[in-house]
Amino acid sequence: MSEHQIDTRGLSCPQPVVLVMRAIQAGQQAFDVLLDSETAVDNVTRLLESKGYRIERTDSDEDVFFKVRR
Repeated sequence: MSEHQIDTRGLSCPQPVVLVMRAIQAGQQAFDVLLDSETAVDNVTRLLESKGYRIERTDSDEDVFFKVRR
């Protein structure tokens, strides 16, 4: 698990995207993201891929975990 973790569970769009964008703008090269909706997963994935980040996705029963690296 990364030192920087963004927990977006329970937040509706566009809040998960905004939080991830803030981490990108702050220069974070590695961070983790916790998500709980497929819409947020899709939107955050598009954002990260457009910014050149690599994503390792892990699914649990209710949540999705992204390990994000530049």
